[in-house]
Amino acid sequence: MTLRLRIRRFYCHHSGCRRRTFAEPLPRLVPPRARRTRRLAQAQTRIGLAAGAEAGARLTGHLGMRTSPDTMLRLLHRLPLPSAAPPRAVGIDDWAIRKGRTYGTLLVDLERRCPIDLLPDRSAVTVTAWLRRHPGIQIIARDRSTEYARAATAGAPAALQVADRWHLLLNMRQALERWLGRAHGRLRQLPVLPTGDGRQPGERPRAYRRSAAEIAISRDSRARRLAAYEDVRRRYRAGETLLAIGRATGLARATVRKYAQAESFPERARRRPNPSRLDRYLAHLEHRMAEGCENAMALWREIRAEGFAGTHRQVHRFVAERRTRPARRTARKWLSQTASTNAEAISAVPIPSPKQLAWILVQPLATLQPRAAADLARIRQDPEAARIADLARRFTMLVRACGLGGDRPADPAGEFDRWLLDTRTCGVAALETFAAGLTQDGAAVRAALTTSWSNAQAEGQISRLKMLKRTMNGRASFDLLRRRTLIAA
Repeated sequence: MTLRLRIRRFYCHHSGCRRRTFAEPLPRLVPPRARRTRRLAQAQTRIGLAAGAEAGARLTGHLGMRTSPDTMLRLLHRLPLPSAAPPRAVGIDDWAIRKGRTYGTLLVDLERRCPIDLLPDRSAVTVTAWLRRHPGIQIIARDRSTEYARAATAGAPAALQVADRWHLLLNMRQALERWLGRAHGRLRQLPVLPTGDGRQPGERPRAYRRSAAEIAISRDSRARRLAAYEDVRRRYRAGETLLAIGRATGLARATVRKYAQAESFPERARRRPNPSRLDRYLAHLEHRMAEGCENAMALWREIRAEGFAGTHRQVHRFVAERRTRPARRTARKWLSQTASTNAEAISAVPIPSPKQLAWILVQPLATLQPRAAADLARIRQDPEAARIADLARRFTMLVRACGLGGDRPADPAGEFDRWLLDTRTCGVAALETFAAGLTQDGAAVRAALTTSWSNAQAEGQISRLKMLKRTMNGRASFDLLRRRTLIAA
C-alpha cells in the first residue's frame, strides 16, 4: 500500500531565517523524511522483536508490509531501552554466549520478575562495576560461583548474599558422582540382596546377548580406554597436572580427573534393558526351558502361534545364554567360546552408572522406585557408601525442607552446622572438599536455609534468553540480543 499525502506548504518571510519554505509536519502519522508511517514502523518493530530480523522479514512479506532484514535490524537498534525503578533484590547467573568458550551475566529483578540487564562476561570486575552503579541493592541471590561471590562482596558489601538452593543440591550430586566414579569398580562386586533387585515380574535383568561382531567391537573399545587409563595413571603418579595430562593425551579434563582418581579401571556401566516385543512371552519361554526344551526354533513356533511377531533370532539369543548344554549342531571351535560368553551373560546383576547412583542418593526415600530402592540397599552394604548415603540424605532433606512449601526445621542453621561438622571428618575426600567449600560460603548458605529468596527467576529467564538466541541462529550481536531480551520482557 502506498499513501499519497496532499499537505500544505508554508513560506517564511523573515530575513534571518535560513528556511524559505517548508512542508506541513504530520508528527502523529509520519516522521520527517520517513518512507513509512509510524504505525507501520511499530508493527514491523514488534514483529522483529518476536521473530528476529530474517524470520520477521519473511513474515512481513506475507502480511503485506514487506521490508528487508537490515531495515528490521535498524528499527530494533533505534528502540529505546526500558527504564525501571532501582532494584532492591537481584538474581545473578551466567549464560553461554558460546558454550564452553564465552559466557555472559544475566541480572534479574526478583521482585518484578523480569531481567534488568545483560553483561558481556561473567568476571568479578564487570559485575562489581554494575553493582556499584546500583547502590540500592539489598538482596543478591546467586549460584556458588566464586567470581560472583567476590563481585557481590566488593560491589554491594551491605547486601545479603543468598546461595541458590537448587545449586546446593546440584553441587552435592556432583560431589557424589565424583566419589562414585572412583569407587564404582568396588561397588560392582557387591552381591544382590536376598530381597531381589527390584525388578517387576517378567522383567529382564539384562539385555539379550549381543552378536560376535558387537562383542569384538566392545572389546576393542575397552582396550583403547584401558590404554588411555593406564597412560593417565602413569602421568599422574609422575607428578603431571590434570591440565597438562589433558593437553598431552587429548582427553577431556573430566575424563582425566576420573581416570586419575579412580581406584580401579572404570568399566562402563551396563545399561538396563529396553522393552522388547519378546517380554510378553518370557514366562512361557522360561517355563518351557525349565521343562527341558532348549530347541529355539520349536520355542519360536510356539510363541508365534500365540501372536509373537518377531524373528527366530530373538528367541535364539534368549535361549543361547540359558542353555545347560551346547546345541547338537554347535561346531567344536565355538564350544569353549560359547561357554565363556554364557558365563559373562549370566554374571551378577549390574548396578547403575555413577551419575544414576548419585541421582538415587539425593532423592527422598519415599519417592524411590522399587528398582532404585534395591540398588540403594545393595550399595549400602559397603560401609563407606552407607556413610556417604546418610550424609547426602541429611543435607538434601535439610535443603528441600527450607524451600518454598517445605516444613522448615526449627533451627536450620544449627542443623547445617552439625552436618558440616560430621562431613568434614567423614574421611571421604570428595565430601570433605564439598563441605570445605560450603564453610567458606557459609553466610550465603545459611541465608538460603533461613530466607525465602532463591535464584529460580534467573534460571527461568536464562531459558527464555536461550530461546531468543536460537531464533537468531546464535549469530546476533550482543547489543541486539540484549535489546530483544530487555524490551521483550
